[in-house]
Amino acid sequence: MKPIAKTARQQAKDLLAFIDASPSPWHAVNSVEQRLRDHGFEPLQETIDWQLQPGQGYFLNRKGGSLIAFRIGSKPVHESGFRIVGAHTDSPGLRLKPKAAHVSDGIARLGVEVYGGPILATFTDRDLSLAGRVNVRTGQGFETRLLRFDQPLVRLPNLAIHMNRDVNEQGLKLHKQNELPLIFGFADSHDHAATALRQLLAEKMGVRADDVINWEMNVYDTQPGSFWGFAEEFIADSQLDNLASCHAGLTALLAAASDSTAVCALFDHEEVGSESATGAGGSFIADVLARIADSQGLNASQQRIAHAGSFFISADMAHAWHPNFPNAYEPCHKVMVNAGPVIKLNANQRYSTDAETAARFMLLCEQAGVPFQQYSHRTDLGCGSTIGPIVSANLGMASVDVGCPMWAMHSVRESAGVTDHAAMIRVLKAAFES
Repeated sequence: MKPIAKTARQQAKDLLAFIDASPSPWHAVNSVEQRLRDHGFEPLQETIDWQLQPGQGYFLNRKGGSLIAFRIGSKPVHESGFRIVGAHTDSPGLRLKPKAAHVSDGIARLGVEVYGGPILATFTDRDLSLAGRVNVRTGQGFETRLLRFDQPLVRLPNLAIHMNRDVNEQGLKLHKQNELPLIFGFADSHDHAATALRQLLAEKMGVRADDVINWEMNVYDTQPGSFWGFAEEFIADSQLDNLASCHAGLTALLAAASDSTAVCALFDHEEVGSESATGAGGSFIADVLARIADSQGLNASQQRIAHAGSFFISADMAHAWHPNFPNAYEPCHKVMVNAGPVIKLNANQRYSTDAETAARFMLLCEQAGVPFQQYSHRTDLGCGSTIGPIVSANLGMASVDVGCPMWAMHSVRESAGVTDHAAMIRVLKAAFES
């Protein structure tokens, strides 16, 4: 095996740092914003008029969980079209219920709701904690603040095999209502547990408990990301699906120099269907593209021309071949870790790729000097979907679905390849510059 290139390792290390700083979608957007500001991108607000200048980068977020960043090209968008990379900031997992704290036999537990489709068994016996956003009372109303507990705060202990003798044969099955509440500590009553949780949040933010109005809390694994394998050719972390694609798109945007207007769109709520004001099924991307066109004085016909000449890349992770489970894969479509970005195809339009857009991405890979792979799901298994079909349908735009191969998708601890991530950055940069 060839040694891992220094640049690829550095980019993978930066990815792990990005994920570890982003234990919730709202933290992820905050992490992206910090990097954009460091590179001279200017923040925008949807409630004011925009004055956009060629060559300048801009960004805005909608409701904290979604963000769109773009750099205005030297050519009007009806001449060059948009070059867009889209990904999503959310990952499957557990979220605290509004009235989470309750007590059973003196043990305080926190009730959770399942968000998306996580592999629930992977949350057991992990050092879990809480991260999210809290609304705090102020003299003018309230403000939203990010909050994260670095230390392990809650846990989902497994049942001993002595009480679950068939677990290794039947698999671990958890009742979502009864067996997912997280152990939080000891308490005398529900009120005691609820007060303890509220006080914990207040102390962390340095406010009075009475000033905590409400919160949205994500359950996350406190173990940091790592390299593994005998050549350290793999990485492991939470939320590789899909913060790895967010990081790749952002890194490519910051490095690209293009005559076309380059856009990186990061959406919340993909894991639950994208139908929200901040999801890919909402108006966010269409609103931003329309306002960019408006700033260039384009009429309605020219805006449609801009869309017709654009290219959208939906970047989401792909299923890597797992040698322990050969029967889970389409025999002729085994995509391998560290063998390059994956082009995902589905005849039933679960992915947005067609032959033309696949060919376009293949040529971009050749231009960037990276290999590519093609993936098709087993015919007798249901295929997941992405933001690709949603965005391309809403915008009437040519689109391709791609991603880096990974193992254990939707686990609390996922794995992927070091060189794949570097290759994805290179091809997305080429796409922005095309």
